[in-house]
Amino acid sequence: MSGNKKQPLVPRLRFPEFKNTAEWQSPTLGEVSEPVEERVGERKLTPVSISAGIGFVPQAEKFGRDISGSQYKLYTVVRDGDFVYNKGNSLKFPQGCVYDLQGWGEVAAPNVFICFRLKNGYENGFYRQCFERNVHGIQLRKHITSGARSNGLLNISKEAFYGVAIPVPSHAEQQKIADCLSSLDDLIAAETQKLDTLKTHKKGLMQQLFPREGEAVPRLRFPEFREAGEWATKTLAELAENLDNRRVPVTEKDRTKGNIPYYGASGIVDYIRDFIFDEDLLCISEDGANLRARTAPIAFSISGKTWVNNHAHVLRFDSKCVQKIVEDYLNSISLEDYLTGMAQPKLNRAMLDTIPVPVPQDDDEQQAVSDCLSSLDDLITAQSQKIDAIKIHKKGLIQQLFPVLDEVPA
Repeated sequence: MSGNKKQPLVPRLRFPEFKNTAEWQSPTLGEVSEPVEERVGERKLTPVSISAGIGFVPQAEKFGRDISGSQYKLYTVVRDGDFVYNKGNSLKFPQGCVYDLQGWGEVAAPNVFICFRLKNGYENGFYRQCFERNVHGIQLRKHITSGARSNGLLNISKEAFYGVAIPVPSHAEQQKIADCLSSLDDLIAAETQKLDTLKTHKKGLMQQLFPREGEAVPRLRFPEFREAGEWATKTLAELAENLDNRRVPVTEKDRTKGNIPYYGASGIVDYIRDFIFDEDLLCISEDGANLRARTAPIAFSISGKTWVNNHAHVLRFDSKCVQKIVEDYLNSISLEDYLTGMAQPKLNRAMLDTIPVPVPQDDDEQQAVSDCLSSLDDLITAQSQKIDAIKIHKKGLIQQLFPVLDEVPA
């Protein structure tokens, strides 16, 4: 805020019933909450941790075991409705994340976390949205005097955290805003469930559309091809031409920015000015943890002007239908038997060439299978875009429903 004149602390967009009510106040977290410091002692509660972007997670699930050890009795009892601040930095929340417990009852939280409970008149749902927007982090930046400690936590004191000021309206307006945004969250969750259902349906259909190991025909076949004979199993070397020798890696400092996609092992890495390919091709990850983790597709089609570095194999197919079948098949199976290296998995050219893929011998059946898979992909893409549109709408609404952050008193 420029100048000495204090501007009223109000959002750009306000519900009609609150347009002529008082401006927002900026109490600190210390003023609107009370610390939660009850120790677990002998009680048997689930030890939890907090993951940025997820929230509460059982330690046994996050770390593969309960890591509380002898410190368990000193853990803090956290109940539904209580908030917990984890001082660990992350990409999403560089100054740490805050979540409130919902639907767990009681849990045991490490005593390095800051736990607190809002006083009457302050709405959990409202503050939940504020913490999701990282309002706390923006103010905590100035308190970080060094990097993370040896335990991975930022050097932020309780005093600094409780000194964070968050703009807040009356309780009734807090509830109205929280209800509005939580309804969008519910809609996003419902649409995400639909997306997951579509992906699960495709996965199940893939298991029926392709022959199982040791079989030559699929369990589910289009009626017109039930007498078309067996599928052929061919290696990737037989199905496609390998173009790996045309790949060129370019270091980030040597890339000239442009609008042509520059691909790596898991998709687009950057956009540059030049290209080395200008056709429909299939890329397959050559290295990287994703070959085992499979959090993203390891096979993906590219088209038009593109550049590919040496972390993705490049294959050219005579048939777009066969390319689609191979792409979806590779993304549905484990490639563990073809990988080398443990810390850094690698799918080398020699092993890639030997991967067998079942393919219909009839061109029309290839087309039918490809079209079926593509239609499901179109549904999945449309559903993903719908979710993204709702998230963009929510983000825009939040920018209007809350005062601009730089208007908040320091």
